[in-house]
Amino acid sequence: MIPRGSIWPPTAALIAGVLLGSGCGRTAAPDPPPVPLPQAHAHNDYAHARPLLDALDQGFCSVEADVHLVDGRLLVAHSRAFTRPERTLETLYLDPLRARVRAHGGRVYRQGPEFFLLIDFKTPAAPTWEALRGVLSVYGDILTTFRTHRIETNAVTIILSGNAPRAQLAAEPVRHAAVDGRLPDLEGTASAGSIPWVSASWSEVFTWRGRDAFPPAEAQRLRELVARAHAQGRKIRFWGGPDTPALWKEQHAAGVDLINTDRLAELRKFLSVHR
Repeated sequence: MIPRGSIWPPTAALIAGVLLGSGCGRTAAPDPPPVPLPQAHAHNDYAHARPLLDALDQGFCSVEADVHLVDGRLLVAHSRAFTRPERTLETLYLDPLRARVRAHGGRVYRQGPEFFLLIDFKTPAAPTWEALRGVLSVYGDILTTFRTHRIETNAVTIILSGNAPRAQLAAEPVRHAAVDGRLPDLEGTASAGSIPWVSASWSEVFTWRGRDAFPPAEAQRLRELVARAHAQGRKIRFWGGPDTPALWKEQHAAGVDLINTDRLAELRKFLSVHR
């Protein structure tokens, strides 16, 4: 039965409107590629529904994975109790990164910046590094190479944190990883090639939690730390602070290189406005 008030027979314009409105007869435009955000660091990236991939969809250029050496395999999880044999460093990160680099002309984002994979050792340094060294050798075609007197930057740069094997790395003239340092390293003599980053707990350095104005003395302290790191050719990052736009704004204004977050989409929106 034809409803009262309807137009019958339907006109060509009406048919075309229905088809276009339903998506028939046209091809949806593909989503534009994400804009790379060099300051965006996905803290505990593996905790997201799609490790690595969710961060890449938001344009992040740095992700963090905790690893445990279990029966000779590098398993990704925050604690040993949550490890699963199928969630390896290779399957979650290195394999998809290599596939993406090969598909995007040698970069994680086509013509984009360097991409960082921060690997946080949760098991003892020496055996974990021994296992990781062998794994990374398989992916050397996409990884930055650190030599005694120079760095050969590639699509993906590996930085080691947690129980980082400082002594072992310092003794190796050629390697596919470097160390995430701490603030005392800004007073030391290690080269930026061996310690390209320094990271620190925000709550151990600053009292501000983002609920009122940033104290001028702490703002000055932040700027001084950033300037010292940059003068040495290092990046600087803070973890453990409030994951809020108020803190992101102060870190961004001070020139902090990597802004830590678990809120991927929100930080993307913030950085898209404040680039």
